[in-house]
Amino acid sequence: MPSEVKAIRRFTVRTVLPQSLSALDALAANLRWSWHEPTRQLFSEIDPVIWRDIAGDPVALLGAVSPARLAELAVDQAFVQRANALRDDLDRYKREPRWYQSLSGAPKHIAYFSPEFGIAAALPQYSGGLGILAGDHLKSASDLGLPLTGIGLFYRAGYFKQSISGDGWQQEAYPVLDPDGLPLTLTRHPDGAPALVSLALPYGRTLHARIWQVAVGRVTLLLLDTDIPENEESLRSVTDRLYGGGGEHRLLQELLLGIGGVRALRIWTEITGAPQAEVFHTNEGHAGFQGLERISTLITDGLGFAEALQVVRAGTVFTTHTPVPAGIDRFDRGLVQQYFSGDLLPGVDVWEVLALGSETYPGGSHDVFNMAVMGLRLGQHANGVSQLHGDVSRGMFAGLWPGFDQADVPISSVTNGVHAPTWTDPMLLRLAEDKLGTSDTTAAEWDSNAVTDADIWNVKNRMRANLVADARRRITDAWHGENPGASAPAWFDEVLDPDVLTIGFARRVPTYKRLTLMLQDEKRLASLLTSKKRPVQLVIAGKSHPADDEGKRLIQKLVRFAQDPELRRRIVFLPNYDIAMAQVLYPGCDVWLNNPLRPLEACGTSGMKAALNGALNLSILDGWWNEYYDGENGWAIPSADSAGDAAERDELEAESLYDLIENQIAPRFYRRDDRGVPSRWMRSVRHTLATLSPELSADRMVRQYVQQLYIPAGKAAAAISDNDFAGGRELASWKNHVSSSWSGVSVVHVESGGLAPVPQVGDALHVRAQVQLGVLDPADVAVQVVYGTSREGDELQHTSVVELSPLEDDVTDPLAPMTGTIYLDGSKTFAGTVTLERPGSFGYNVRVVPKNQYLANSSEMGLVAVAH
Repeated sequence: MPSEVKAIRRFTVRTVLPQSLSALDALAANLRWSWHEPTRQLFSEIDPVIWRDIAGDPVALLGAVSPARLAELAVDQAFVQRANALRDDLDRYKREPRWYQSLSGAPKHIAYFSPEFGIAAALPQYSGGLGILAGDHLKSASDLGLPLTGIGLFYRAGYFKQSISGDGWQQEAYPVLDPDGLPLTLTRHPDGAPALVSLALPYGRTLHARIWQVAVGRVTLLLLDTDIPENEESLRSVTDRLYGGGGEHRLLQELLLGIGGVRALRIWTEITGAPQAEVFHTNEGHAGFQGLERISTLITDGLGFAEALQVVRAGTVFTTHTPVPAGIDRFDRGLVQQYFSGDLLPGVDVWEVLALGSETYPGGSHDVFNMAVMGLRLGQHANGVSQLHGDVSRGMFAGLWPGFDQADVPISSVTNGVHAPTWTDPMLLRLAEDKLGTSDTTAAEWDSNAVTDADIWNVKNRMRANLVADARRRITDAWHGENPGASAPAWFDEVLDPDVLTIGFARRVPTYKRLTLMLQDEKRLASLLTSKKRPVQLVIAGKSHPADDEGKRLIQKLVRFAQDPELRRRIVFLPNYDIAMAQVLYPGCDVWLNNPLRPLEACGTSGMKAALNGALNLSILDGWWNEYYDGENGWAIPSADSAGDAAERDELEAESLYDLIENQIAPRFYRRDDRGVPSRWMRSVRHTLATLSPELSADRMVRQYVQQLYIPAGKAAAAISDNDFAGGRELASWKNHVSSSWSGVSVVHVESGGLAPVPQVGDALHVRAQVQLGVLDPADVAVQVVYGTSREGDELQHTSVVELSPLEDDVTDPLAPMTGTIYLDGSKTFAGTVTLERPGSFGYNVRVVPKNQYLANSSEMGLVAVAH
């Protein structure tokens, strides 16, 4: 019988280790163990059963293992030596120069803000892809040696723990986490007092937060926690749950993340002596208020708001992750006004704040404050997370840069990557070590004869068997959780087959990801699952947001389908999708399925993790798959873009999905040679491992961030801040002058010549433009020829730009034979040459844009004058 006496308070009592095992404390305290297999292996040998049951958490392991076992290990010289050697290896890893240290002109410190971080199952501070991406970013930053600090919030209940009721409905539980039982260290001042950040709120209230530190290899992650006695009761719950609560609760979380995060970073650098951050990277718009805190500090130092804004913009990188407006945080404008009308940010006028988040474009609302819009206005450097998503983002936010083509909107792209040491199965790591001489699977020569098809196939079979065993254990544990004291059904031991083609699907469950597309024709799917000759099995997982009943209905529909006695051994929904589950699920699948509504998938990194383990992708051409699918590494589900409505689109795309599985995927998987190896299948697996492993690596992603965004942002910030922010003062004054005078700018006349009657590739087109500048100087502008392929409606595609040069004297113009006109209206003449580089239809136009050494691109100010 369960006890009727309930604890009124819970806390963790930590084990006191024998002195000879002190290395274990150091190893457990640094989350490098989450991706360092030798360290994980050491901990697993302490007690394999406990290690499995607590999902590979060293801190929990050391608190659960018996004193007798620890005493036994304390006198095991071989174990002690291994532990000490791994501690020494960790010290070297943190100390020795790495890739970043070979760069010149790179920032000395980068601050990385995110609302969630998915680093390990032991620290559940994530909901889905955004957090996992942030965790992988920190890990690769550590491996590459970046001087990067992460900033986030510590959620006492994390996201939520999912269970599924008997009728298939998602249920949420919020177990409270005890920081003392987690790999966290409290930030303290030299006198031992806990370091706190404080935010002034309306009505005389103050929000306080303490600062936890997490060691992630070489990188430190700072997490702010409001559950402290210094706060009144209502404010202690600000950091209760990830993405929980209503609008004001979320606003408080984001104020704390942005404003409090910068203040926490400042305290931490003062305590540790680390350099001040030069580049500030916001992973989505949730942390956008960080820019306002930095502006407030600069105003205190003597700058005006406009001047401080230019300085902050120069050093800010903003990454957008959503391809749909509904995914953007939009707060009530009046609520934001209320919070910024007091003493929250000294020196910052509330109307300046509101202007940054205003939707001033067609279709925008005057009543909301848009966090993504503020992020773009505060960040001079912005990017999407795949090439297609970058293009979608340029279209979605084009209204902020009126008059520019979508391709000119200043949002670039860095395609996401995944941290290979975290997501590659240990069995595949050992195969690479044994056969290819490296534990770096992204650099291994998978097409080498040193490893055979049979070698890789044997590993894939073992990983699939691991998944089957794990799935059976999880559904059994879930049954016992819902039915205490009852025996699990005997057929649970027959769920899935380790020899059957296994397709995985796991992700968050918003409607656009179409969890139930596979159920479009239930009879067709059932026939695939129960085929006698070529059976297929499906392993599915995912969480719906607690407030999303439509997502919950999708889960319920799938769970009910999977409960059919004829099908339940071939399809299973695994509850409580998390990192621990994913690390078995991705390697165990032969095929990874992704079928979002195109182009609503920003990237879709789950398929990347599967590919790193030799799985083939079956996906709509969306996100990362749109740029990496090559016909050999998987299959593309055709998008029915011309369908009459959503129902017809789903029907057509589901039919394509079934056809691919039945006619291409299953036959290739089950066609075996005389050794029992599917040689044609293995050709695709080898190709996937060899070509995608390096490209999908988070190391590649972080290198791109460094080279394309961090270094340019660092240099821009340094240039504009030099000599007491002279550049910021100059740029603010110049922008004001140009903006107020732009109405006087126009392209008066354009002429061209120099081509033969039949132009050929290589010919030179001479262009001359008469431009009215009003009170502006020619040095204030760039006059550009924009040219490319001319399509129907005179639309230009595949454009390039050539800047024209101002002519000192129209009479001596080398192109004077074309006109010889001398202008008396104060306009200026600009001229230049365009080389015809490709055959086909050619078109061009001339435009005028602002030009300044401190601008990152010509469209930054959203000002343009185009010839008509």
